[in-house]
Amino acid sequence: MGAKGAVAGVRAPPSAMETKNLLLEALSYIGKFKGRIIVIKYGGAAMGHEASQVDFARDVVLLQSLGMYPIVVHGGGPAVTLAMEAMGYRPTFVDGLRVTTEEGLRITEMVLSGTINGEIIAHINSQGGNGVGLSGKDGNLIRARKRKPIRGTDLGFVGEITEVNGDFLRLLLENGHIPVISPIGMGEDGHTYNINADTVASHIAAALQAEKIIFMTNVDGILADGKLVPTVTEKKARAMIANGVIGGGMLPKVEAGLFCLAQGVKSAHIIDGKDPHAIIAELFTDQGIGTVITRRAGSKGA
Repeated sequence: MGAKGAVAGVRAPPSAMETKNLLLEALSYIGKFKGRIIVIKYGGAAMGHEASQVDFARDVVLLQSLGMYPIVVHGGGPAVTLAMEAMGYRPTFVDGLRVTTEEGLRITEMVLSGTINGEIIAHINSQGGNGVGLSGKDGNLIRARKRKPIRGTDLGFVGEITEVNGDFLRLLLENGHIPVISPIGMGEDGHTYNINADTVASHIAAALQAEKIIFMTNVDGILADGKLVPTVTEKKARAMIANGVIGGGMLPKVEAGLFCLAQGVKSAHIIDGKDPHAIIAELFTDQGIGTVITRRAGSKGA
């Protein structure tokens, strides 16, 4: 059975030396990231059940308590789809973008800026944080224009970002708030627009010159031949897109990450948000748990 009656298949607790090394490893990253902005895209597929939402909120509050400035941008596509179907509407997508009619926009905004945003804020505040719920319409945070048709299909009230009010977010961060942002923007034409949440997160990270952007999803990260790719450079990621290794739902996340890197963000991380405390494991350990995209070869983009 082994020392102290260890049971086969049950992992032994870490030794004192392993625990010390883990703490030293974490402290080195905490020192590097203190005072830096971390943008987290919290995907609808990663939200899971309430217990995982509480774990996520606890991790976000921990980042702030360690001297970092977290910003959460959330999606919520699955919940929007359920709400639409319950009201008798069948969602239509073109290249992963939801065709958004005027009535569809009303439902989308209700779910994203109302229900989901409020739930995230409640969890963050219950863990001792000071979350502030926002949509891109608040404080002219996200200015947008109507997106052009794709292959001849009008997407309706789907927008593309023209400007981010970074000063507004900095003011909130400097006063101890954790912004939680739904991906809704305001057009110069006065219309409200639904915007892809990965895109919103990437533009906010770029506008604030964030240290890192983290995309939380429901897969381990970038996969090649069924295996996780822990680290990939910007050049390699573009090659993987060109040869079809990166595609489907992973493509918009990688493209959003590449946009950030081109604008000065140091690294983009894609992780499985279903893993407990995934943010902490990715940021504060050498190995991490997902894929990190960097401009050049190096460890974690630190």
